[in-house]
Amino acid sequence: MTDGLSIEDKLLRAARRILTPLVKILLRNGVTAQAAQELMRKTYVDVAFSEFAPGDRPQTLANVSVITGLNRKEVARLHKLEGYADEDKKGWTRAGKVLDGWLTDERFHNQAGFPLDLPFAGESPTFTELVKQYSGDMYPVPLRDELLRVGALQEVDGRLRMTKRGYVPGADEGAKIDILGVDTAELIETVDYNITHEEPLLQYKVLADNLPADKLDAFNEYSKRISLNAIDDIRRWLIENDAGSDVDPDNPSYFAGVGVYQINRERAKTKQNSGNDDEIQN
Repeated sequence: MTDGLSIEDKLLRAARRILTPLVKILLRNGVTAQAAQELMRKTYVDVAFSEFAPGDRPQTLANVSVITGLNRKEVARLHKLEGYADEDKKGWTRAGKVLDGWLTDERFHNQAGFPLDLPFAGESPTFTELVKQYSGDMYPVPLRDELLRVGALQEVDGRLRMTKRGYVPGADEGAKIDILGVDTAELIETVDYNITHEEPLLQYKVLADNLPADKLDAFNEYSKRISLNAIDDIRRWLIENDAGSDVDPDNPSYFAGVGVYQINRERAKTKQNSGNDDEIQN
């Protein structure tokens, strides 16, 4: 079945769908169309330089100009601009690994198999030992303080208790927005992989299009419960097989994992505009 659209038209339609919720966030936070356009043009140039060099030859301004549609002067200007570094991503990963290890490593569990309340230091097992085992070179004090700040830990009778299964970097809105780029990019990378490879990665979605409002809370609770159980199983497998801080230059390594998210989107109500036959979505 075909709708007669070209690949370019389909990509632009897909881009609009991706951009619509993103633009809503940008507008809500005062980011103008001009600023977003500059970022888009800069990203086109950066990706062209890093991913689309002609064969084994170095990339050139002229070639980037051809494939992006920007003139050479604009390409040169944008190429000199500083980009946005992903410096926080490494820290987020390590903080998450500490919580993952706490959840899966029996050395840090009680007899019932649940994560122990850990002293920061002293008699083993301790939070300091946990951090040393699972975070690489991060220091335990700032990591403890950060996890306390975001509510992933709390202090109970002088010990640290895990209160969340995962790490969300920051309770403030700005830090939460930082996750937008990381998680959304990973989803799009998976879609891109599946477009360009015959053997696809996991990419499934289950969606009802007419769930009554009085069933929504029950669905959220049910789907969260079974999803967390599945994530815990995957977490254990990854912890057991992750090389940690060991680096083998002869054996490539990957970021690997599974993301799960809930969907709650109200069906658009429609009404007839007395002056127009078009339906208006509220």
